Amino acid sequence: MNIEQLLEKQRKYFRSGETLPVNFRIKNLIKLYKCIRKYEDDINIALEKDLGKCQFEAFTCETGLVLMELNYMIRHTPAYASKHRIYTPIGQCIGSGYKKSVPYGNVLVMSPWNYPFLLTMEPVSDAIAAGNTIIVKPSAYAPATGDIIEKIIKECFNEEYIAVVRGGRAENAELLKQKFDMIFFTGSQAVGKEVLRCAAEHITPVVLELGGKSPCVVDSTARIKTAARRIVYGKFLNCGQTCVVPDYVICHTSVKDKLVEEICNQIKVQFGENPLENPEYGRIINEKHFNRVCNLIDKNKVVFGGQTNSEKLKIAPTVMDNVTWDDAVMQEEIFGPVLPILTFDSYDELYELFANKPKPLGFYIFSEDRKSVNMTIERCAFGGGCVNDTIMQIAINSFGFGGVGESGMGSYHGKAGFNAFSHEKSIHKKVTWFDFPVRYSPHNKVFKFLSHLYLR
Repeated sequence: MNIEQLLEKQRKYFRSGETLPVNFRIKNLIKLYKCIRKYEDDINIALEKDLGKCQFEAFTCETGLVLMELNYMIRHTPAYASKHRIYTPIGQCIGSGYKKSVPYGNVLVMSPWNYPFLLTMEPVSDAIAAGNTIIVKPSAYAPATGDIIEKIIKECFNEEYIAVVRGGRAENAELLKQKFDMIFFTGSQAVGKEVLRCAAEHITPVVLELGGKSPCVVDSTARIKTAARRIVYGKFLNCGQTCVVPDYVICHTSVKDKLVEEICNQIKVQFGENPLENPEYGRIINEKHFNRVCNLIDKNKVVFGGQTNSEKLKIAPTVMDNVTWDDAVMQEEIFGPVLPILTFDSYDELYELFANKPKPLGFYIFSEDRKSVNMTIERCAFGGGCVNDTIMQIAINSFGFGGVGESGMGSYHGKAGFNAFSHEKSIHKKVTWFDFPVRYSPHNKVFKFLSHLYLR
């Protein structure tokens, strides 16, 4: 069946109203939850094949988060899908108003390769909860995970309800030619722009989860040892292939040497003396990205790491010091295990700097100065972030997760995810036993009365 026929089949199924009852949605969320638990070992194996992820990382950063989102939606979908009374102004007092969230209809979920299970199945869970039919397009760069995703979807659902389309650029292009009711895309800014262009042809609403160079600020009041431990965890998780990873550290000049020393110590503590031989340390997704990241490393500025293994596509956790904004590593999102260190002297300098940079998806600040933290959060534009930690904002269901400007549009997770795949209708319901005559013609006498009333 070609893509056009598949989409028409899903349109017909959605028009039947089958996906609308809340009980239907809950039943299918539970079905998906049970199936994921059933194939948990297979998911782990697939993630190890594609990205070298260990079992712990596969669960805590992918499968576990999907199961948590499914649990959240199973509990909250009845409330989110119900009517919500709203205030009615006095001029409309002989009536009532409410809001009702309804599904968009036929949605497309396009997912990336860096968290191939999480970033496919989490938006799928939200789309199911909202009552849509779904076409899922996993990344071709993570084929083993794509296989298990396809297996789970086919076992749980008929293709008229939820279907998987496999393939590469040709299939992506064909999907984007079609008219969907909503598109959810996670990936690079370059591809995100193409998705937005194609969606504009049909005036299709989109959610874009992109990325960017997320800064990590460390000021002179920060607890350096704690900051270093949490920066190393966040930066080198999944070999730095995380959209909200701290892309670079910009620290106060007075603490730079101490911070660099502690970051290097923490890399040894968390990954051992030889990270390339550590079975819990992953790899770069493919040769193309391996070579790209290697080309960003300036060996003259490496103060720790820098070792590579081209056969295993592994790059050791690498720290670069004395980096400038003109260096190659600062010209693009790194998306790899390379941590540049820059410095600043004052917060005013930081505010001016960030005002002229693209808006990042994440923002991290380590500081014990509450006033500076609050001022920085107010003055700097970014999607979301942490104070005295890194990347943990993505693990909280009650937080909406999304970017702003160059880092994306729209958000999801929890209620934000339900809303992302829904349209909220506003309904005004009027009684029929009474009718205000003043709104009907002729208006002359009424207008004079109202004018006199308001001008007194």
